[in-house]
Amino acid sequence: MNLSFISSLMDQYFGRMRSLMNNKELPARIRFLLQDTVELRENNWVPRKAFIDNGPKTINQIRQDAVKDLGVFIPAPMSQGMRMDFFLESPFMPNRMKLDRETLGGLADMFGQMPGSGIGTGPGVIQDRYSPTMGRHRTNPLFNGHGGHIAPPPQSQFDMGPKSFVKSNQVQNQHFLNQNQNHMAQQQVQSKDMPPRFSKKGQLNADEISLRPAQSFLLNKNQVPKLQPQIPTMMPPSAQPPRTQTPPLGQPPQLGLKTNPPPIQEKPQKTNKKPPPAKEELLKMTEAIMTDYLNSKNLTEAVSGVREMKAPKHFLPEMLSKIIVCSLDRPDEDKEHASTLIHTLRTEGLITGENFMQAFLNVLDQCPKIELDVPLVKSYLAQFAARAIIAELVSVAELAHPLENGTHFPLFLLCLQQTAKLKDREWLTDLFQQSKVNMQKMLPEIDQNKDRMLEILEGKGLSFLFPLLKLEKELLKQIKADPSPQSIYKWIKDNISPKLHTDKGFVNILMTSFLQYISQELCVAEGDEQLAAPSKEQLEQEKQLLLAFKPVMQKFLHDHTELQVSALYALQVHCNASGFPKGMLLRYFVNFYDMEIIEEEAFLAWKEDITQEFPGKGKALFQVNQWLTWLETAEEEESEDEAD
Repeated sequence: MNLSFISSLMDQYFGRMRSLMNNKELPARIRFLLQDTVELRENNWVPRKAFIDNGPKTINQIRQDAVKDLGVFIPAPMSQGMRMDFFLESPFMPNRMKLDRETLGGLADMFGQMPGSGIGTGPGVIQDRYSPTMGRHRTNPLFNGHGGHIAPPPQSQFDMGPKSFVKSNQVQNQHFLNQNQNHMAQQQVQSKDMPPRFSKKGQLNADEISLRPAQSFLLNKNQVPKLQPQIPTMMPPSAQPPRTQTPPLGQPPQLGLKTNPPPIQEKPQKTNKKPPPAKEELLKMTEAIMTDYLNSKNLTEAVSGVREMKAPKHFLPEMLSKIIVCSLDRPDEDKEHASTLIHTLRTEGLITGENFMQAFLNVLDQCPKIELDVPLVKSYLAQFAARAIIAELVSVAELAHPLENGTHFPLFLLCLQQTAKLKDREWLTDLFQQSKVNMQKMLPEIDQNKDRMLEILEGKGLSFLFPLLKLEKELLKQIKADPSPQSIYKWIKDNISPKLHTDKGFVNILMTSFLQYISQELCVAEGDEQLAAPSKEQLEQEKQLLLAFKPVMQKFLHDHTELQVSALYALQVHCNASGFPKGMLLRYFVNFYDMEIIEEEAFLAWKEDITQEFPGKGKALFQVNQWLTWLETAEEEESEDEAD
């Protein structure tokens, strides 16, 4: 099939077979047969090794493997030890012996008959004439009065017909004795002439019989073969070692015999666990620990007492609630010591921040009752929360979540007040900005607007948390007082922290203040711009005001694309508040682009941005989409010209 003149056709056939082999729609059986044929050709028509190595073997091959593994061929003897399997196949062997060989069957047909015994003994086994249990009712002087084990040989070597071999016991025994003596004498003579390395490889005694199976039958040499008896009583008596004698030196140990009994593992006695104490008992223990701690101020003993309580996890919030409540009616020093105890328990791994928040909320639920005895309970709880924030037991966001929408108002603001007193304002400002808590949601729903929020924060002394809100009011006043760019820049530099100069919120407020001032200078009220388009004088005045504020805008927007996008969003919100007057947004876009206040990248980034934070994005895109398309096309043409 690999001839040169048909190789092209064979390549086409096998190419078609490969394509069908990779077709997932065909059954797996068909694709496997195709793959097997293709691989057979690639291997020069040599079949897989699996079919060679693991194929069926004849009995002679199995015996040859056994010879290779053991190094010695042990034939299966018949009634006389010198008759081997090789002679049994001889044509000179009488038919009766061949018939007897064939009628053994069972395991003897595969492995040959084991020396000194038949297939086995016991109930259910059919005995033959070569079994050591045959004729046990007879007496034989060779076996110390026990029955003879071997039947007599045939009368003639070439006796081909069936004859009666029944003789008296005396004649049989005498004949067997003479035959056995002659055989032993002949074996002694032969052993003298043989080299010493072959002298012991003939017939084996019963003590030298090895029950170890051939290594070719063992899948794993470390495993005990299945045909090997696991219990000594299951072995034939002739193969059992004497119980009173130790085995001779050099003799391999019997396989499958368990000499050492399995070790007895004593299970430890189960200790009866004491049930956890009841809730009332735990509360009494907690109160006793707090009383001793606040009197002695010994923190180590208090922590040890809490550890020895072994309170279950579900009781930890109530334990912390008890610690807080026990210190509410005591001096501020004791409240601080109670906070220290709680933080130490967290450090020791006995409680978690979640446990503290649950305890904090539990005490808040009890405030109506506690306020009868402790009127300033919320202020005291604010101190506990402030110390927990400073100690990083809880975060600002974790504290704010259960207090949203004015829950327990103004507790959250009191917590921020106490934190600012215990720490400092700048630290609290940075921490609050990192938490990204929406302060408007922390107020009651009726007060959730910027103006009302600024008033409340100023009343609580927390306006420093939102410097941009204060800037939004003050900057417009400053621009009206002195619209010159020099004075505006100087005021911003003196009143606004340099950290905020690159803040998007600051840029948004700056652009909103400029746009509101320009609208007021044009003397156009909100909603009036939709009635009539601005005159040429108004358009020119608008352009001149933008040119006046250009230096300030460029100072804070130059080389900051993200800040320029924030400026465009401020313009979008301003136009949305005015009802999107016709042409207003496009006019500002063109002026910002011509004056080089906003760069092309910022316009395109604003177009692609999908944030929903600022209202009016859809209407804004509808008004300037055509101009943005022109800008994008012009930018591509410029880039192509530069490449050429």
